[in-house]
Amino acid sequence: MVIEQIDAQLPGVIADRHAFRGDQTAVVPKDRFLEVVDFLYREGFQFLVDVTAVDWPERAQRFDVVYHWLNLASQERLRIKVPVADGEAMPSLVSRFKTADWYEREVFDLFGIPFEGHPNLTRLLTWDDFPGHALRKDFPLDGGDAFCMEGCTAPYNRGERA
Repeated sequence: MVIEQIDAQLPGVIADRHAFRGDQTAVVPKDRFLEVVDFLYREGFQFLVDVTAVDWPERAQRFDVVYHWLNLASQERLRIKVPVADGEAMPSLVSRFKTADWYEREVFDLFGIPFEGHPNLTRLLTWDDFPGHALRKDFPLDGGDAFCMEGCTAPYNRGERA
């Protein structure tokens, strides 16, 4: 398995690990992330399937930026998690993986995590002056903006107007 190869080639880089339903997960520090990415690429993990994040507001490193890779030859999957603090930037992978372009923009838009070196880090799913980042756990359920709810009679607010 690739996690054992990472351990052998990059000792001490994996801070935590686990497996679930055959998929492996490794947690690596941000300062060694690009080193791990280079190693994975050499090992055949050349398809970046997805980039997302998880918000843990009670932690000092509030977010886990989560990368999913697939080795097309062996069909092995790997998940890499990188803990980052609020406002801390991740290095962009756009120059290495073209799929990272939209994934990083989505994470920036919905979580507010910047990607250093991204060629066009703009919002992807919300408008430019949208207040906040909708997938943060402290984001108000009503959208936090009267504009979002004005005149809304959707079922989730029991037909009440904001």
